[in-house]
Amino acid sequence: MKGVVIKSTGSWYTVLNESGTIVECGIKGKFRIQGIKTTNPIAVGDKVAFEMENDGRGVIHAIEDRKNYIIRKSSNLSKQSHISAAHMDMMSELDGFISVYQKIGYQCYKVSATEKTDINLLKELTKDKITLVSGHSGVGKSTLVNAMDFNLDLTVGEISDAHFKGKHTTTFAEMHQLTYGGFIIDTPGIKELGLVNMEKEEISNYFPEMRALKNQCKFNNCVHLNEPKCAVIEAVEQGEIAQSRYNSYIGIMNGEELNIPH
Repeated sequence: MKGVVIKSTGSWYTVLNESGTIVECGIKGKFRIQGIKTTNPIAVGDKVAFEMENDGRGVIHAIEDRKNYIIRKSSNLSKQSHISAAHMDMMSELDGFISVYQKIGYQCYKVSATEKTDINLLKELTKDKITLVSGHSGVGKSTLVNAMDFNLDLTVGEISDAHFKGKHTTTFAEMHQLTYGGFIIDTPGIKELGLVNMEKEEISNYFPEMRALKNQCKFNNCVHLNEPKCAVIEAVEQGEIAQSRYNSYIGIMNGEELNIPH
């Protein structure tokens, strides 16, 4: 029988089979060691094959190849990763992230090098301009640039089997000329940003949504942390400024490095 996993407790899996029936399933013991290097061999969304047992429960014996999945570091000390979900067609996590930045004035685009989604739009935006491409190792920077200009043929990296992280195929920044006009700067993979040569009092000026409100604060030297009648703090409490953005601001003010989302 076949079905899709709709709930996972770590040891038991709720499967919706092809006839619409719910079946509680376990897995065969050896299933855990078949090359699956995560804390959970099966995730919500996985398409599985299972056999029914006499007690009315099922035993999963196979899993279909995943077309996509969301993975995160495990919270334990095993240095393994945990798959949150698989086989997604849409992800409101991405839409929410885009919404935050569009709201404060940044242009955001959904593009795909593998599916050739909006590649021509990227070419129009980068034509006759100097553009820097940055992000985590292994997320597809070079693949995306190659899709924009086939003549570049940048080296495409793999994902390391050890910790599901990208290998550093780009080891130094390099500017490449585009055949349709302009340049692309390909950079080594990075996951964090730090700030230097900047006074704490001016950091909020680099947050457009905070800069727009700073004149409404009670104190001219307000740094939007714990001052009374702070317009920025009030905007966060009312949902007018995204909590994630304010958390990033606090982290920078505390001298922490800024994590770059995958």
